[in-house]
Amino acid sequence: MADSVVELTDDNFETEVTQSSQPVLVDFWAEWCGPCRMMAPIIEELAEEYVGKAKIGNVDTDKNRDTAVKFGISAIPTTILFHNGEATKKFVGLTSKRDLKAALDEIT
Repeated sequence: MADSVVELTDDNFETEVTQSSQPVLVDFWAEWCGPCRMMAPIIEELAEEYVGKAKIGNVDTDKNRDTAVKFGISAIPTTILFHNGEATKKFVGLTSKRDLKAALDEIT
């Protein structure tokens, strides 16, 4: 993943996401997931484009099961947009960059 993409874990999720002063787009993924690998370049591009405006991060659901369970992740990729610590939009499955940008642009 690109340097701009924050690696989120069970340990740092609350600090990095729910306590963040910026909107946070979180990509829930797993290494074995083909559609997740297709999403990776989109997530990296968004991370570069929104530096200073929003935080873009990812959660490896295999390594961070507690966070995945907490947010009801039953299919991956799932992308959730957090604003003021609350989940405001949820995208399940392969999602276009256009749709993710539109959601980010509404709150940045």
